[in-house]
Amino acid sequence: MKKEKGNFDFVKEPEEEKSNYIFQKDKITKNVTYFVIAVLVLLILAVILSGVLI
Repeated sequence: MKKEKGNFDFVKEPEEEKSNYIFQKDKITKNVTYFVIAVLVLLILAVILSGVLI
């Protein structure tokens, strides 16, 4: 696999044939994104609640 310098795209569309991208636009990426956001929100709430209750 040949590495290309620079010129990276953030999101790859499903019909595009290229290898220089960060995320792919598919169901797995969307589900993982929602999961990570939910975990971050829960952690933020836990920090806020621990400060309020102590």
